[in-house]
Amino acid sequence: MIRFVTVPLSFFFFCLVCLNAAYPQKNVRKLTLEEAIEIAHSQSPDALNAKQAFKASFWEYRTFRGTYLPQLGMTGTIPNINRSIQKYTNPNGIESFLPQQYTSYIANLALTQKIGLTGGTISLNSGLQRVDNTSDSTTTSYLSTPINIGYTQPFFVFNPFKWERKIEPLKYDQAKRKYLEDCEQISITATNYFFSLLQAQIEKKIAETNMSNYDTLYKIAKGRYQLGKIAENDLLLLELNVLKAEAAVENANLALDNASFGLKSFLRIKDTIPLILIPPANIDYFSVDPKIAVEQANTNSSSALDFKKRLLEAARDVNQAKMEGRFDAELSAVFGLTQSAATLDKAYKNPLNQQQVALGLTIPILDWGVARGKIKMAQSQEEIVKNSVEQDIIDFQRNVYLKVVQFNMQKKQLMIAAKSDTVAKKTYDVTKGRYLIGKINSILDLNNAQINTDDAEISYYQALQTYWRTYFELRKQTLYDFNLKQTIPFDFSVLK
Repeated sequence: MIRFVTVPLSFFFFCLVCLNAAYPQKNVRKLTLEEAIEIAHSQSPDALNAKQAFKASFWEYRTFRGTYLPQLGMTGTIPNINRSIQKYTNPNGIESFLPQQYTSYIANLALTQKIGLTGGTISLNSGLQRVDNTSDSTTTSYLSTPINIGYTQPFFVFNPFKWERKIEPLKYDQAKRKYLEDCEQISITATNYFFSLLQAQIEKKIAETNMSNYDTLYKIAKGRYQLGKIAENDLLLLELNVLKAEAAVENANLALDNASFGLKSFLRIKDTIPLILIPPANIDYFSVDPKIAVEQANTNSSSALDFKKRLLEAARDVNQAKMEGRFDAELSAVFGLTQSAATLDKAYKNPLNQQQVALGLTIPILDWGVARGKIKMAQSQEEIVKNSVEQDIIDFQRNVYLKVVQFNMQKKQLMIAAKSDTVAKKTYDVTKGRYLIGKINSILDLNNAQINTDDAEISYYQALQTYWRTYFELRKQTLYDFNLKQTIPFDFSVLK
């Protein structure tokens, strides 16, 4: 998932010392970014939802595939009891009502298969019927259909099977890529939660350090004020800083609790053990070629398949508009064997040939331009889709390019942030030392140095968060690991 190459940074050792000092060493859990992401991928709500969404797409595809496999089914009526009076027409044209009483039994076994290329349906059938007439005396007769083959073929009509065979596999491949993108989004979300808590811990450490420093300086300043070395205004300003520092500690504690709850909720960690986050100190820096990134995005991303799917769906709708409401024809043919007899065994002896052929026609004569209007609407919608897809492709490739540029900047941005933090700390230490020995009396210089130090430390962690977030965003857009120079692998069979 994440590849680390050791690049030691002394800055992080300082942070770990401060964090360890801020929490008791008993009943705490240390967590790295890599561990947080692994937990998120296994049990976060987003991970569980992504798995279920993929499973739904998998079974939707399986259902589609199943409709093109032979379907075996059995139908029957056991029994159908009829006791009624029916109208009967005599040979001389006189109508009368006669009682009718019989019991019938019907069983049919059918094997059907869709022909996706032509839109037709072929079937293999076998059936048996029995009738027991009980009006006067009981007589029994059988009608057997040992086997017959039927075929139904529509002509000049819309063939949905043809388009399904193009679109459904595309949708399933898109679902696979969407799942991988969801996994990368989980990494992004986990990274955001991780650094939100990490920043809250750092801000709490800063607030507690500032409160301790201001309290010490305030005590020193009171002695200097009594000796007349500083003005009352500077003393009051230091006292105000102490009060602000105490309030900052309270706010930092609240922010820390909120950030800790957010990360634990996302990772579904139910215990109340405090978390101590370990910053990712070891980073393997590498550069990405924007051209390669765009090529990988066009090849691997779900968006690329979505563009194709939208164009196919628009072409399908045009084809449907052209074929519906026009001249239609349907050919039905049945060839097989059949026989009737008074006993079951004779019903299967010497069967007779059975043939049925029918050709149905539908010829529209006047529709007042309804069919033509539907075609024009579908064609106009297809042009809208084409224009939209063309623009979406341009925007998609541009976003990938900009993300690569942003990622390639992060190494320098991190170096600048780390250097700024080091310089700010040294500046504060020098200013504080000069203030303690009385070489400078202005508290404003010390305040400014403290503010710059706090801002530089927080800015470093924000730059570190931006690096990792951009890293995973680039992986999400391309589904390619530029560190290992390979597409992101995954075995989808574990999700089925």
